[in-house]
Amino acid sequence: MRRLLVALITAVTVLVGAAACESDDKTPAKTPAHDRLTVGVIPIVDVAPIYLGKQKGFFAAHGIDLDLVLEQGGAPIIKGVLGGKYQFGFSNMTSLMAAKADGAPLKAVAAGVSSTGRAGRDFSGIVVPPGSPIRSPRDLAGKRVGVNVLRSLGDTTIRESVRRSGGDATAIAFEAFPFPQIPGRLQAKKLDAAWLVEPQLSEAITLGCQVITSNFVDTAPDLTVAAYFTATDLINRDPQLVTRFTEAINESLRYADDHGDEVRDVVGTYTPINDTVRLMMILPNWPAAINRSSVERLALLGGKDGLFTKSPPLDDLLP
Repeated sequence: MRRLLVALITAVTVLVGAAACESDDKTPAKTPAHDRLTVGVIPIVDVAPIYLGKQKGFFAAHGIDLDLVLEQGGAPIIKGVLGGKYQFGFSNMTSLMAAKADGAPLKAVAAGVSSTGRAGRDFSGIVVPPGSPIRSPRDLAGKRVGVNVLRSLGDTTIRESVRRSGGDATAIAFEAFPFPQIPGRLQAKKLDAAWLVEPQLSEAITLGCQVITSNFVDTAPDLTVAAYFTATDLINRDPQLVTRFTEAINESLRYADDHGDEVRDVVGTYTPINDTVRLMMILPNWPAAINRSSVERLALLGGKDGLFTKSPPLDDLLP
C-alpha cells in the first residue's frame, strides 16, 4: 500500500510539472516597453528617411514608436522641441544656429539632408513664374520672393545667389508661405520668384515655372542643409534614448540613400504628389556625417545677413 501511494504521488507530481511546463511554453513572450516619441518634421523630400525608417521598423527595433508631426519650417519645430511638444525635431542649419546663438539649449544629434552639389540638378532652386522676365538672381532686387519661413536658410542662400550674380542682396522683399502653397502662388503670379525644394520644386516646373539657379550649390559645396536635433535636457536626462534615436535615424538615412524608388513612394504618404512629380523629383543626398565646413559657410553668410545675435557656437551645436 505504501508503495502504491508513493507511485501515485510521483505520477501526480510529474503530471503537474508537465502541465506547468506546457503552460509556460504557451505563454506569449513579453514585448519590451517602447518609448513613444513625437518628432517635428516638414512636408518635403528631406525627411523621407525618417518616414522610411518608421515604415521599415528601424525605430521599432531600437524600442521607439514614432509620431511624426508636420510643421511649416525649422523655426516652429525648434520652438516645439524647446517647449516640450516634440522630443526631437528636423530643422535647417541656419535656424538651429540662430537659436543656439540666442542661447537655446539644443544640440544636433544626426545629419538631416545635403545638397547634391550639382548646379541645375539639385533638389533646391530659385524658381520664377511662367513667362517671367527674370533670368538671373541679380534680377531679384526689389522683387517679392517666397520662402517657407522668414530670416532662415531660404533668405541667406537666396541672398548669396544674388550676390554671386552681381545683384543687390539687400533689396529683396521676402514673403513666407508653407512650401505646398508656393507653386500655386507662382503660377498665379502672386510672387515674382520663390525658393522651393522637392517635391514642390518639380511640381512648380510641371506648372510651367522655371529654375533660374540652384541656391544651395551657389552657397557651398556639398552643403549640409539640415539636421535632427533635441534639447540638451533630454540628452542629460536620458542619453540612452538619444543614442537609440540617433542609431535609428542613421540607419534610415543610409537606407534612403540606397533606395531612391522607395523614397519616391514614401514622399507621397505625407505630402500630396502626382506620378509625374514623383518620377521627376531630384533626390538629395543623405550622408551620415555633417559637413562642418559647409555649416561654417552658412554661419558666415547668416552673420553677414544679420540673422544671428552673435557667432553661433558650432562646437556646442554639432554632434
